[in-house]
Amino acid sequence: MLIKGRNNLLLALIPLLLIGCPKKTPDPTPQDTILGPGGERIDYTIVTDAYTGDSEILDVRAPNSDFMSADNQLRGLLNPVYFDYDLASILPGEREKIQDAAAHLFANPNDKLLIEGHCDWRGTVEYNLALGDRRANGVKQYLVTLGVGEDRMETNSKGDFDATEEGSSEQMANDRRCDLVIVR
Repeated sequence: MLIKGRNNLLLALIPLLLIGCPKKTPDPTPQDTILGPGGERIDYTIVTDAYTGDSEILDVRAPNSDFMSADNQLRGLLNPVYFDYDLASILPGEREKIQDAAAHLFANPNDKLLIEGHCDWRGTVEYNLALGDRRANGVKQYLVTLGVGEDRMETNSKGDFDATEEGSSEQMANDRRCDLVIVR
């Protein structure tokens, strides 16, 4: 009789366990939004290939268009900061690059800095956007500890948008970075 009662209890709990199981999150639609570096919503557009069914996010609009305008950006003046796979922590060997960026900003008080976080092609779009955001914000916070004002910096996650798909180990290592872009 005791065993029969336990079986009935288990049978009664099974539906409760199934109800609590997480459901697969649907892919984002063009009407959805993603979160930007400060938690604000950023609009984006998804394009789906009619033949393969593959989708990708295009046309991400960041909150501060002054920083995003290519007309006032100087790329390549500062070296990119590289990261280990799936990590946003700043490697000791990369800190000097961030210190160089701080020195540039102190020497050029009218310049600002756009910090773009990038990832390699592995992972979902959402995960890579979040990882790129953590990387960019980590560099920004390091610059703040060096005395650079937060109002002189903007972060932007590129996720894996610029990554080499199915890239080699070396290509993937180059994709895991933050670009430091001077904005005038």
